[in-house]
Amino acid sequence: MEACGSAHHWGRWLNSLGIEVRLLPAQYIRAYVKRNKTDAADAAALLEAARASDMRPVRIKSVEQQALQGMHRIRSLWMGTRTSRINALRGFFREFGIAIPVGARAGTETISRVLADPNTAVPDLIRGTAKLLVEEIRLLEGRIAQLERELAALAKLSPACTILLSIPGIGLLTATALVAATSGDVSHFKDARHFSSWFGLTPKEYSSGNTRYLGHISKKGDRYLRMLLTHGARSVLRSSKVAQDAGREVCGFGAGHWMCKAGQTTTRRPVRWPTNWRVFAMPRCATRSRLAKTSG
Repeated sequence: MEACGSAHHWGRWLNSLGIEVRLLPAQYIRAYVKRNKTDAADAAALLEAARASDMRPVRIKSVEQQALQGMHRIRSLWMGTRTSRINALRGFFREFGIAIPVGARAGTETISRVLADPNTAVPDLIRGTAKLLVEEIRLLEGRIAQLERELAALAKLSPACTILLSIPGIGLLTATALVAATSGDVSHFKDARHFSSWFGLTPKEYSSGNTRYLGHISKKGDRYLRMLLTHGARSVLRSSKVAQDAGREVCGFGAGHWMCKAGQTTTRRPVRWPTNWRVFAMPRCATRSRLAKTSG
């Protein structure tokens, strides 16, 4: 079967009937389709792809995994809706000469104060509607906080989440999202580099003959997981830099310690690593730590 929408459900149902199911990546099956796209051509392509020795099937997700992924998607939708509402109010107020600071928390608080003050330049015609938008923002924030509390309760019951939370740069959202994507079992990955390439964190290669070119990261795989790992890496780098500037010990930040040093120009490393290089090297270190801890 192609690994498409509802494929995991049908895979679980067929497995319960004693039928072995192999989910194959749809983007790889496309190369086996001959000429026009028909049901017969798709079926023949599936059979040809299944015979390929290097075609790795997609693991069938459990109901719990898909439910956990659904919680993360709902949170992302709520976060996007909240951001759009805040930006809309920021744009409306700018038309009346009122500047709203950057940031969701500071922006919402400033908007609330402006609407509560009757002497501001906001017209009465839009003031009531703007208050409804602020109430919607507060409602979304409450729902997001409740969902995060539910995720925290689930993380306490998951041994895999407990292990992941011990890795610098991996927090509640990243840990639960990783468990939802892998069920906490990464033994099917050959090594840590294969695990990193699954996230799209390894360089895209373009080689021919004796010429080998490694470009930017491939950005394949789950964009949401890659985003969480990247934000966690930026947080670790910033925290290690702040601790280093303050003269505090930075060994507790894991790879952030030597990544912070890699950003400095020294006699041993005359070329300074750009920030993005260090940021994307951090998730690769985190995935290797995750593979080592969960596999061991």
